[in-house]
Amino acid sequence: MTDLERAVWSALGAASWEPGQQTTARTCAAIAMTLYGGHTRDQGTPYIEHPMAVVEILREELGVVCPTALMTGLLHDVLEINPGAGDLIGRRLGPRFANRLADITPDHRLEQRAKGPGDRQAWREKTAALEPVPLLIRLADRIHNTRDLDNSPDAARRARFLDDLAAFYLPLAEARRADTPQLAAAYRVLRREYDTHQEERRDGADHVLHGTDGQYRRPGLPPNDPQRHS
Repeated sequence: MTDLERAVWSALGAASWEPGQQTTARTCAAIAMTLYGGHTRDQGTPYIEHPMAVVEILREELGVVCPTALMTGLLHDVLEINPGAGDLIGRRLGPRFANRLADITPDHRLEQRAKGPGDRQAWREKTAALEPVPLLIRLADRIHNTRDLDNSPDAARRARFLDDLAAFYLPLAEARRADTPQLAAAYRVLRREYDTHQEERRDGADHVLHGTDGQYRRPGLPPNDPQRHS
């Protein structure tokens, strides 16, 4: 095993799985290393580090123990960055696995075209209709993206991400938190990460606009902040 293979294996927690599940895990790990390989994130880090982190969030923080769910989490972005890989995944892991990944991938990515008018709303509707396990994977993805946001060099992207989190993902997570204990945990973690970012943004504004008296001012909330509706 290479160091990367060992890291993927450890992220999945596959050492305790049954032999048949471990065989599938090796296939998933090989596909992940191949399809994520050579790609980097906006933050400049190897892409595969992101899905590995998502799997660890699912397993260690959200209480997911199902091997299929964890392996889906590992491959959750492969059709976004390699849209033509559906046939490969279908051959290696079966059409049901490929369909699971398609269910959590934006349609314009699957169609290998640029994002157009209506695609954002279509993706929100597709996400809102997900069953609990695929929705949990998408929320774990948001949790890691939120934690990694400060490493993005694009300030406008960071602002858009937080606005989208407040306007869509947090309300969705709150609405679905009664579905399963894992979704309830995902809402709590995601809300905590969002609140941390909001505090940092307000602290930064206080420092710039009010100097040393910033700590005594109670800043207002942006119009789409979910705290306005809590």
